[in-house]
Amino acid sequence: MNLLELQNGSDIRGIALKDEKDKKEVNLTPETAANIAGAFAEFLKEKIKKEKLTITLGRDSRITGKAILEISAAYLKSLNHEALDCEIASTPSIFMTTQDKEIDADGGIMITASHLPYERNGMKFFTKEGSLNKEDIKKILEIAEKNYKKNIIEENLSKNVKKVNYIKRYSDILAEKIVRETEDEKPLSGMKIIVDAGNGAGGFFPVNILEPLGADIEGSLYLEPDGFFPNHEPNPENIEAVKDLQNKVLEEKADLGIIFDTDVDRAAVVDSEGRVINRNRLIALISKIILKEHPNSYIVTDSITSKGLKKFIEENGGIHHRYKRGYKNVIDEAIRLNKLGKESWLAIETSGHCALKENYFLDDGAYLIVKLLIEFSKIKNENKNFSDLIKDYKDPLEEKEIRIKILEKDFKSYGQEVIKDLENFIKIQDDWTKVEPNYEGVRVNCEEGEGWFLLRLSLHDPKIVINIESDKEDGTNVIEERIMRFLHNFKGLDL
Repeated sequence: MNLLELQNGSDIRGIALKDEKDKKEVNLTPETAANIAGAFAEFLKEKIKKEKLTITLGRDSRITGKAILEISAAYLKSLNHEALDCEIASTPSIFMTTQDKEIDADGGIMITASHLPYERNGMKFFTKEGSLNKEDIKKILEIAEKNYKKNIIEENLSKNVKKVNYIKRYSDILAEKIVRETEDEKPLSGMKIIVDAGNGAGGFFPVNILEPLGADIEGSLYLEPDGFFPNHEPNPENIEAVKDLQNKVLEEKADLGIIFDTDVDRAAVVDSEGRVINRNRLIALISKIILKEHPNSYIVTDSITSKGLKKFIEENGGIHHRYKRGYKNVIDEAIRLNKLGKESWLAIETSGHCALKENYFLDDGAYLIVKLLIEFSKIKNENKNFSDLIKDYKDPLEEKEIRIKILEKDFKSYGQEVIKDLENFIKIQDDWTKVEPNYEGVRVNCEEGEGWFLLRLSLHDPKIVINIESDKEDGTNVIEERIMRFLHNFKGLDL
């Protein structure tokens, strides 16, 4: 068994349930996950020089999570560590157990595969310093492979693991923040707020936070955990999912709609007019709030953000720092800037991963919504909604993403060859200008087509990805045609 195949950047992802449609074999069994959990404990023991650890474990709602968590927790206990079963929880809440003075966990493990289909599952790891990086994950998997133990699923392993309802404590922390910042015990009174939890782990938010603070949550969608995700993909970027929320907000004449992904590390909102605020618009909204609190802050985003967003951030007194795709990349870059004395209070990816300096640079969808609700409680008294705050942000007229499979075995080297040749090709194009600085792939401003494109390698798949935006009708097609003429020189691409 090659456990390194389970690495997905700074997470672990695998197939936890046999799916008859794609015929792929299960590679993340409870036994395998338990071995990985044990390897994390070994890694952490060495890192913090402590023999007996306290490790919390949580899971999202997917159907394989309970067995993986319970067996992993029991195995950790058999290794003489204290394992705490937090049951269904959000990914950010598991990190918060390492900061909570009462629990004082040395590390945390979240069993989740984010918005992926129900047959998938995965693991995310935390120490008191935050989430792990790619090199850490590789080391843990190497330890697990070296020390792999079979037949560890025995009855005595599943006994006497202490359960902790940490999501309630976490909810109280968030609710207390809203009360403190608004100076109001019931700051959401008179507001109708619809939450779509997508049958994931986010059902706690309206019940534990919104309703106690006065909000009317009747009509909220899919709050009950269901590991088959029968209604829609729990993903704030998913068009079908967001459409459900839009329709419900308009039907209920709600003041606001909120949507979470499966493990609540991402979120987006819908305003009272049914307008979706996600991706670039969400970045603009939270940037507006942060820059009011921290003028001149660097706003770190991923590489595919729009020209309109850069203009909006700069007009609101911020410095836009466009970096690489990947939420961990964006977060680490913001931390690096702060160490250099370049104050950065916000790191956010277009996918909705949002991390704030004030909150340990933890990508937390619930904390993002708390920040928005505090602002919403202020502007509601002025009969404004979130769209009013970003009325000066301009969306591109057209946008598209193209994903092209690389057929070569060494796809990374081949992709880099394409990028290098593109850089040379740009030099002989009169109306194409390479954008600098740029930290991922090649970004090009295009006069013909009145837009830009970014050609990059996929983070995890053997693919070239092209993002195109244009402010001209049919402009994305004009830009795409020229890119494709260039790419037809490469026989190792599946065009």
